[in-house]
Amino acid sequence: MIPVTDLIPHRPPFLFVDEIVSESETGLVSRRTFRADEDFYRGHYPGAPITPGVLLCEAVFQTGALYLARRMASTGKPNGVPLLAKINDVRFRNSVFPGDTITIEVKLKDMVAGFYMMHGSIHCGEKRVLTVDFAAIWKTPEGGPAAQQQQQQQ
Repeated sequence: MIPVTDLIPHRPPFLFVDEIVSESETGLVSRRTFRADEDFYRGHYPGAPITPGVLLCEAVFQTGALYLARRMASTGKPNGVPLLAKINDVRFRNSVFPGDTITIEVKLKDMVAGFYMMHGSIHCGEKRVLTVDFAAIWKTPEGGPAAQQQQQQQ
């Protein structure tokens, strides 16, 4: 599989997907192992670290971004970036701890006016960790590097 950094703009320390596991026309599965030495654990429940829920959500959104990047590349529209547009109905069910490996899955539910409505979930082994519905759009931000490069070429 293609390295995730070839597909999305996220980089450490704000990259929460290690690898793509599988993909289909309607979804993508990725994986992430949370290392005990990650800086956010120092301040999130010191002495009993727990992976912050917002970072687990971000792992889902980055997996959605990977799905969109692969989809756009296959349709001949690779220039752009995925932008999060909406978050709905986040449900946390279990915690993730240092050393845990999570499996992240996103599935396309619908597409309306250029917005991709998706459902995301995380499992840690057999345990469901969270579910979330979200929407994203593929866009070239006006002030982003792709837009600046296009302007320079004109």
